Amino acid sequence: MIADTQLSQLPLKFKALFSGFLLVIGVGLMMAGAQIMLTHGMADGKPGLSLNDIIYSYYGNRTNSKLETMLKGPMKAMAPGQVGFTLIQWTHDGAPAEDWPTKIQPLIEEHCVACHNSASNLPDFSKLENVLKETAVDQGATINALTRVSHIHLFGIGFIFMFVGWIFALAEFPQRLQVLLIFTPFAFLVLDILSWWLTKYFPVFAWLTMIGGIGYSLASTIMIFTSLIQMWVPKHWWSAG
Repeated sequence: MIADTQLSQLPLKFKALFSGFLLVIGVGLMMAGAQIMLTHGMADGKPGLSLNDIIYSYYGNRTNSKLETMLKGPMKAMAPGQVGFTLIQWTHDGAPAEDWPTKIQPLIEEHCVACHNSASNLPDFSKLENVLKETAVDQGATINALTRVSHIHLFGIGFIFMFVGWIFALAEFPQRLQVLLIFTPFAFLVLDILSWWLTKYFPVFAWLTMIGGIGYSLASTIMIFTSLIQMWVPKHWWSAG
């Protein structure tokens, strides 16, 4: 039985199967980090992930409209230079409807509607009423968005951690530390999701989001590298015995 076999003793076919999975998950973790940097990491308009980025993403930037926050942050590259300035100035002027057909709609159609349309799950910016909703004070993530993303992360990432942990359970490792590492990603994932909801109402909890992400990423990295090493590197190189 595989459950009774150490990683170093697995048949080649299982080593190939497990290694392929771990490598794909490892690359996926890096892509997830890059995606966070390019979305949440630009919420305050500055490169790199900061507490302000997390606060703006979930609590909102209450000094600006949602549209202005996005145009100065993650969507800055989509509406460069004068385009972004014109749209932001329009919100500052109270988003007058008379400017829509001649001044604003052409810019929106050229730079925004490719993604923000009726066929996507994003607000349909081809309609003025939907754009006007985004000119209100930025309240951060909506309850609907948090609910959707929370259940996707809990189900999807939970399964990933289960398989990574199952493979790592076959590694030669101090038992107590091994059990701790296997459980850690699940605990930090729950903490991460919980922190989104807390930050939505209390921005002081934004630091929990960073702790959660760092915690499960670090534990997963240790398990992935340990498992790969024990499957492919000769035992006398890594074994203390």
